[in-house]
Order: sequence, then C-alpha cells, then structure tokens
Amino acid sequence: MSDVTMPPPEPGEKVAAQSAEAVLAQAEAAVEDAAVEAEMAPLDVPRRMLLVHAHPDDETIGTGATMARYAAEGVAVTLVTCTLGEEGEVLVPELEHLAADREDGLGQHRVGELAAACEALRVTDHRFLGGPGRYRDSGMMGTPANERAECFWRADLDEAVRELVAVVREVRPQVLVTYDSNGGYGHPDHVQAHRVTAAAFDAAGDEAYEPQLGEAWQPSKLYFSAVPRSVLQAGIDLLREAGDTSGFFGVEKAEDLPFGVPDEQVTTAVDASDELEAKVAAMRAHKTQIAVDGPFFALSNNIGQRAFGIEHYTLGRGVRGPGSGPHDWEDDLFAGLDA
Repeated sequence: MSDVTMPPPEPGEKVAAQSAEAVLAQAEAAVEDAAVEAEMAPLDVPRRMLLVHAHPDDETIGTGATMARYAAEGVAVTLVTCTLGEEGEVLVPELEHLAADREDGLGQHRVGELAAACEALRVTDHRFLGGPGRYRDSGMMGTPANERAECFWRADLDEAVRELVAVVREVRPQVLVTYDSNGGYGHPDHVQAHRVTAAAFDAAGDEAYEPQLGEAWQPSKLYFSAVPRSVLQAGIDLLREAGDTSGFFGVEKAEDLPFGVPDEQVTTAVDASDELEAKVAAMRAHKTQIAVDGPFFALSNNIGQRAFGIEHYTLGRGVRGPGSGPHDWEDDLFAGLDA
C-alpha cells in the first residue's frame, strides 16, 4: 500500500521506514496503476505535453497550475520525475525519522505525496525516469549526497537520455517543459534534468538514434520554467505588506535574489488562475516539503513565495508563436502549432 492510502499518523506516532525493495515495489505499482488509467494511443489526443522535473513537488511549485489547466482542457499531460526526493528536508515533526540521515525512508513517502498531487492536478500519466528509484536525489550542490554513485547528478548522461527518448517517442508530445541550464537556482538535479531533456529533445527526432526505442518523433517546442523578476518583486512587496520581512532571503529587490529572469527573456505566460485551487491542493499533498498558509507558501528554507496561478516560461527550442499584451508574450505553450 502506498503512502497516499495511509491514514495520517497520530501525534508522536512514528511511521516505519520500509526496505528499499518495498519502496521500489510500491512505487512500481503506483506507476503501473496510473499507466493503466491513462492507456490510449498518443495520437488519439491532438495536443500532448511532457514535463520533466527533478523531485516530487517541483512539478507543483513551478508548473502545477499549467498542468492542471491543460489536463482540464483535454491535453495529454505526461510527467516524468527523475528522483524520489530522498534528500529533502522534512517539515512534519512526526515524520522527521524518515530523513536521509536517519531511516532514509523519505523517498518512499514522497511517492505517495506525488501520487496525491497528481490526482489534485488531474494528471494521470506519471513516470519516474528509468523506473522508480533508478536515480537518487543528489541533495543541494556541495553536499556529501552529490558523491553517491547512484545520485542523478552522477548519472550516465547517455543512459538517462535514452530513458527519456523512449518516453518521448511513446507519448509523442509537441511540447516539452523542464528547467533552464542553471536548473532555475542551481540545484544539481535540476541542472541534470535540463541536460537530459535538452539532449532528448534533439535525439528523439533522429531516425538514426537508437531505433529500438521506437519511431522517431520530433517535439516542436522546448520550454524552460521561469519566474520573471517583476513577479518576484510583486511577491516581495506582498510579503512586506503582510509584515513578513524574512521571506525571499530578506531582500528588498528581486535583482538581489539568486534566481529569477529578466522580464525581457520571458516568452510565455500561461494564465491558469482558474486552476489555482488545484495547485494549492497539490501543494498540500506535498506536506513534508511545503507548508501552505492561504495564498502564500513557505519552502523548508523559509523562502516566502506567492502561489500565483500565472506561470511563466522561456522558449529554448522551436518557433515562438504570436504574442499579446505589453510584453508580447505567448499565452499558450502550443501557440503557433496546428494542434
């Protein structure tokens, strides 16, 4: 039984960490069940998108509203997660024993959280790259977790690309979404996810590349999730108006943050405000990682952010579609495509 079906622990109750074999067996079962629900020929659905994220919860924080909007519109949305998020911090005191430096059971628990988040977002096709547990969370840059042989940061790039190309050729998306070359904020698994996805985007359409992985398929667009500095500044201002001066590293200007992109680099703004409730519900599902308080949420490093229903992207590959508004941004990841 995966954690998504487990009752919450009583105060002070310890949830036992399971063996690595049990963890992977439960994760495999969860993925297989989702695949059965989503089973259909890819071309039965005119519009298809594939998102590649590093850890459970990344999909919700950066792209959750987008995923919910397109799923609601009937788009085939596939999520590939690269690790189980074993090295994450734990915000729930009753579950602190699952941390990597104690019982190391957090990854299995986060499989359940991710399943619940996908249900909230109405995403039924979710896979782990290479299968559940194939790649381990690498931890923050410069930590001992980076040195583990099985971590994603040390993955054989060619092997990881083959794994993702197989998924691309199966689901045949027009649109791929991942992080920019810095992984958004420099996390090694986010950087590696960018490398793997960008290489898979180029390789999937090459008929000479690994033909045993399926018929070649060239996606039309590759997007990188982004947070415009104007949005960050608005979040800083909102927190300060609410009396919180510690969020966003305590800075007053977005330019002083280690993440965010200039507005002129942004190409696309997806307005999924109608799906904000679904995004917040998905955040709540990731209870070990995210504490949700009204329209604000705090990550485990206490960076305050606004859970905006408008999510932004930069176009890394492909032809930019028609834009609108003061920035001439696209309002649809499929802008300019026939689908």
